[in-house]
Amino acid sequence: MTYVVTENCIKCKYMDCVEVCPVDCFYEGENMLVIHPDECIDCGVCEPECPAEAIKPDTEPSLEQWLSLNAEYSKTWPNITVKRDPPADHKEWDGKPGKLQQFSPNPGAGD
Repeated sequence: MTYVVTENCIKCKYMDCVEVCPVDCFYEGENMLVIHPDECIDCGVCEPECPAEAIKPDTEPSLEQWLSLNAEYSKTWPNITVKRDPPADHKEWDGKPGKLQQFSPNPGAGD
């Protein structure tokens, strides 16, 4: 099992999760974070820290697409271990449905 960052992270990109991760398995894209599935130790401390409730265990149904996206982009995006401020308009995006079309494959800044 691993934890997976899902759609609600897109354009919200809170970074509370990166501060608590004991193995630094978060990677930063331009407008969301992902978890490297091979580095995640399944501790679960990140899940309750996400204000957008965008982190889920991969045992929940219908997360295959997100597990694949996390696995793919965690290989190329930079590692992030330090919390920064979310985007200025993050509150406008939190909870909006259909955010996948807003997903950017571009990497973020990382640490």
